[in-house]
Amino acid sequence: MQQRYGVGEGQVLCTTGATGALSLIYRALVKPGERILVENPAFDIFHTLAETLGIMVDRFERSGPDFTIDPDAVAAQIRPDTKLIVVSNLHNPSGMATPEIPALARIAETYGVLLVVDEVYADYAASGDQARPAMQISPNAVSISSLTKTYGLSTLRCGWIVARADIVARIRALADETEFGISTLGHALAALVLEQRPLFDDYRDGIMRRARPIIESYHAHWRAEGLVEGELPDGACIAFPRVVGIEDTNAFSEWLADRCGVIVAPGEYFGRAGHIRIGFARAPADVDYGLQALTDGLMRYRSLSRG
Repeated sequence: MQQRYGVGEGQVLCTTGATGALSLIYRALVKPGERILVENPAFDIFHTLAETLGIMVDRFERSGPDFTIDPDAVAAQIRPDTKLIVVSNLHNPSGMATPEIPALARIAETYGVLLVVDEVYADYAASGDQARPAMQISPNAVSISSLTKTYGLSTLRCGWIVARADIVARIRALADETEFGISTLGHALAALVLEQRPLFDDYRDGIMRRARPIIESYHAHWRAEGLVEGELPDGACIAFPRVVGIEDTNAFSEWLADRCGVIVAPGEYFGRAGHIRIGFARAPADVDYGLQALTDGLMRYRSLSRG
């Protein structure tokens, strides 16, 4: 891990997944009643976890077909008691890159806050620049990641935080007092995986090379038929199109799962109703079946709604 990020041992803390990492950051660095500033749409854990801890949550929008961020709008929402800006790169749920990370890091430095970047999808980035860890860009940036999204090894429950040594020291002090459920065996296996990253990277990249043309074909067909709007990310295993004519995507997702066993995540989970998150890092037959079922479902559900 130290080699991957180019840091010393004191700048890395292993955690129980990326969610465990975020929980430690919130509890160690933000007091109840203080504020964080979170992207929208966003992975729901970003705000629900904070709210359960009594932390106040403000939001800024990621908008347009690429879910871009307006750094000036972010800066305008920082208050005296704001402690963190929380974003993802690649963006979850859209899979889009977050090229605004350097600008957000400068804002964090200017206002004396920290920029926390969830990088669990970063290894899917189409270019190395997009995957560059935020903590390498600014001393006020904190990178978190895990093995769940990049290698599918959620059972190992291995995540990590990489940041300035003094920041990690504050988080580690809390972890030493409260984190008793970390599996030493699971993290030992995770270390073996990380030592053999090229092997696992090749496996992941092979899956994506086969899956990518399939999702591109279906997405083009959906747009031509007026079923969805939006762009595919250049490099990711997820997409977040807007579904034309279906506003209650929670109801649609439940209907689709009951009808054919295909699961998509409704936009309501991420603060953007009318969209669905599609994951396609699967074997070609699974991807093709799922997307064909989704195509049929979109057409059928829209027809039923009109009827």
